[in-house]
Order: sequence, then C-alpha cells, then structure tokens
Amino acid sequence: MGNDLNQELVVGLDAGGTRTRAVLAAAEDGRVLGESTGGPGNAMTVPVPQLTDHLADALARVVPESARARVVAVTGGFAGATAASEEDPGTSRARKALTEALGRLGIPARRVGVCSDIEAAFAAAPGTPSDGLALVAGTGAVAMRITDRHATTTVDGDGWLLGDEGSGFWIGRSAVRAALRMADGRGRPTVLAGWVGRTLGLPVDVLPKGSIPSYDHGGTALPSGTGVHPTGVPGWSPARREDFRRHLLPAVMADPPIRLARFAPLVADAAAEKDTVAETILSEAADHLLETVRALEPRPGERIVATGGLLGPQGPLTVPLAERLHTDGLSLDWVADGCPGAVALARLAHPS
Repeated sequence: MGNDLNQELVVGLDAGGTRTRAVLAAAEDGRVLGESTGGPGNAMTVPVPQLTDHLADALARVVPESARARVVAVTGGFAGATAASEEDPGTSRARKALTEALGRLGIPARRVGVCSDIEAAFAAAPGTPSDGLALVAGTGAVAMRITDRHATTTVDGDGWLLGDEGSGFWIGRSAVRAALRMADGRGRPTVLAGWVGRTLGLPVDVLPKGSIPSYDHGGTALPSGTGVHPTGVPGWSPARREDFRRHLLPAVMADPPIRLARFAPLVADAAAEKDTVAETILSEAADHLLETVRALEPRPGERIVATGGLLGPQGPLTVPLAERLHTDGLSLDWVADGCPGAVALARLAHPS
C-alpha cells in the first residue's frame, strides 16, 4: 500500500445482519486500498457495545495505524438504520457505535455519515444515483423509494413474522410447507419433501423412496409436482408419512425461524429439474416482489437498483422478475453490496 496511504482517505462500511464489511479508499478517486470484515452490524438487533466492537474490529483491520490520521470521512450503511432521520432508533445506535469505534482507534474523521444498508446499495450503482428505487431480495425482502439519496418510502421489509414476502425466508418456508402438505395428503408430490428431509437429517426410513413420480388416475407417470395427491407415491405409506411429519416438525422448530431461508436453494434446484411445486413457489415469489415494487408507483424507465442473492446474476428470481417488470417498462440494475456506495457517499461528504 505504501505511498497510497500518504493521501486523504475515506472508509465505507456495509454493516448487515451477518457481517460488517469495511473498505478503505482514496478520497480523490475512490480507488480501493484495502478491505476487511467484522461481526454482524444490524443496528437494531446487535447491542451497541457489541456493535462498537464489531465496527472497531473491521476498521482496525482495514486502516493501518500509521494512516488513521489521514481518514477524512467515514460512511456506514447499516441494516436497521436510515439516513432520513437522526431520531430513528437504529440510526442513533449506529452513529453512537461508529463514533465510539472511531474514537477508540484514534481515527479523527471529520465527517461521519450513517445511512441504511439499502441506501448504500442504491448509491453503489454506476454513477452514484441520487433518485430511484431500491429492491433487496435475499434472506428478507424490501423495496424503497430513494430521493436525494434518502429513503422516503418503504414497502415490506417487515420481517419473517409479518412480511418479507418473496424473500429467501418466504421461499424456504414454502418448501417446508410443501413437504408437510405432501406428507399429510393436502399437497402434490414434490422432490422437495425428500430434499428438505435429508437437509434436516431425518432418518432415511421416513423419507420418500427415490425420485418422486406422481400418477394420474390412469396410472400414467407425471412430472414431479403435478400430481393431485401423495398417496400415489410408491413406498411412502400413510404410516411412513406420519413418521416423516413427526420427525420434521421438531427438527424445524429447533432452529430460529429465519433459518428456514436455508431451504431456498433447494427450491431453485428443484425448479431447475422442472418440479412444478418448486416452479410455482418461485413464480409466486416473483409475483410478491413485483407487487412490492408496484406499491412504490414506479414510472416507466425509472431506475431500480437491486441487491441480494435472489436477484444476482445466478439468482433464481432474476429472470422471472425481470420479465414481469419489463411489461411495466422497468428493468433491474444489480449491485453486489453497499460497500462501493458507502465509499461514494463518504467521498461526496468530503469537500474536494
């Protein structure tokens, strides 16, 4: 890094629910000089002392002690915070933790900015846009209208209990529900039953045997997921299906509800194999995200900056949602995360 540190520096932080990323960059041109990670950074769920420790750890790893006096601006995009109001509880907690972390390390940044991780992600799009729509679809799901780089309207993001429709959690929960409905006779056959059971470590002797064909009334095999009732699945008797349910429910309940999101990739894989139940789940998820975007009353051609694993280059909802948005004259502009946006916002805060 050497001589690169003998200039004014900025730091951008992307503090999410699972980790905090920090990027050190040149204030003049935004050139990235270093990156690091720390612990979870959700300003609403991580206690301030712990959040301070996580931020200090990430900052200490990315800013060498000899260069700390040269940091002129720091901006953090935090889950649970917003740039729209300093009185917001998450924002005040994030600012307190960030200020304390900087003080602990002796980083005298004159300008410290706090915004939401979504506002930072929006700013990460090419050109550092100031106005438009942001859509996040990962473990959770939320859309925001961004005006002058501040969130002014929010749709969903209401958490696993009340919302996050179309999210990884929603998809994962739908997979487990499909498995239960297949077992108790209300749902169609689907490979998801066996896949969910194996993922949870259920005994092999309670799982459906082999692949999951289903049959029409004449006994003709149909594609997975298209049958009417699971009693036509060979080798899965009512007693075996009851055992499946008795094992599956405690296994699911043993983990926090948000862990259901880990089943979302199974749905994507099953849909790739033309399992109709899985295809229906993904289609409904895309419909939910479309409804979320439409609630913001987008104008044709308006920019939608998207982030989150469900909408990335390999995301299972990228194509179906893009097709739905196309009919409204809209398209997605995907970014990997909010770090580049946080760096850009830090540079904008520092007068040249």
